[in-house]
Amino acid sequence: MRDLFDKIYKDKGPLGKWADQAEGYFVFPKLEGPISNRMRFQGREVITWSINDYLGLANKEEVRKVDAEAAATYGSAYPMGARMMSGHTDLHEQLQDELAEFVDKEAAYLLNFGYQGMVSTIDALVSKDDIIVYDVDAHACIIDGVRLHQGQRYTYRHNDIESIDKNLMRATKMAQKTGGGILLISEGVFGMRGEQGRLKEIVALKEKYNFRLFVDDAHGFGTLGATGAGTGEEQGVQDQIDVYFATFAKSMASTGAFIAADQEIIDYLKYNLRSQMFAKSLQMQLVVGALKRLDMLRTMPELKAKLWQNVNNLQNGLRERGFDLGTTQSCVTPVYLKGSIPEAMALVKDLRENYGIFCSIVVYPVIPKGLILLRLIPTASHTLEDIEETLNAFSAIRERLENGTYKRMSAAVAAAMGE
Repeated sequence: MRDLFDKIYKDKGPLGKWADQAEGYFVFPKLEGPISNRMRFQGREVITWSINDYLGLANKEEVRKVDAEAAATYGSAYPMGARMMSGHTDLHEQLQDELAEFVDKEAAYLLNFGYQGMVSTIDALVSKDDIIVYDVDAHACIIDGVRLHQGQRYTYRHNDIESIDKNLMRATKMAQKTGGGILLISEGVFGMRGEQGRLKEIVALKEKYNFRLFVDDAHGFGTLGATGAGTGEEQGVQDQIDVYFATFAKSMASTGAFIAADQEIIDYLKYNLRSQMFAKSLQMQLVVGALKRLDMLRTMPELKAKLWQNVNNLQNGLRERGFDLGTTQSCVTPVYLKGSIPEAMALVKDLRENYGIFCSIVVYPVIPKGLILLRLIPTASHTLEDIEETLNAFSAIRERLENGTYKRMSAAVAAAMGE
């Protein structure tokens, strides 16, 4: 018999092994100052491309005023208790009704956190006889929700309709044996690659197969569609999404999330979502703040217009300079480069310290070995000056990557790590 912690002492994991070199700088960095297009990192001003404040609401004066007034009125405790027991209020209901109307669904239900809510919703929707079909590149919250499922599940190749068709066929055969149903899960926008889920083509498969569609639209809500109602609206299939999910952590610049569906489905979920039944209600200050933010989404289309002006300027500028952005169809702007993890560390340090650019770095095991993904999130708060500085910086760091500068700089690190 071994000590439970032996495995921890011996293997910190593919990311944890870099902790000594990375923590506090490449991972768990500390951005300081008001949330904005420019913040401070280790005493330097940097252009921030790593914050999902798409519409620039986080530091809007009118938003902060409402947040402050709500905190003064209700404090951070009210309401106490779970929704089902003592944590339910008229304002919770009002927010749910307004969200449902905004995304064109009969009803909605608030969730305390997006990750927690997604896991719990999947768990509540399926029984052991049901089959789940989901994208192999699904977000971790979807994967963790699927792990709770005691029945059969199938993954399909990322955004591949032929693979979806094949796996729906497999699921149908299995469901005929178990007597269960089929839940297909897709993201509206995939947060790393920026691709929209192929929702229009997926719902067309409903003519061939009997399944229900659950869409995680964290990055689409507020950014896509004529009114900002998300990827379903963008693709003209919102009415074919059976259960719609979005978080407040992106366009709403807050905490919380919601699910929306037909009234009968929401009625079932609110009595069966364990993460909400046994957890404290969403704080009133967050509910009041979300009502204000939702009102701005609905009544200030110029926010989304400014966001997309910046998205197009940044993405077009990068493409004109020959950068590979993959197949993004959203605000998410991935820039793919070839290099090792030590080279990626050297490159990002150069970007932050010498060019004042702060963006997220993604490496193996999230993406294949030999690739570096620099992920930029444009917002309505960014300026043309920010974009031009960033384009020039990216041209400079690519040249240094290609001429071997970062490889030489990272040799000591790689040797120390045995790479």
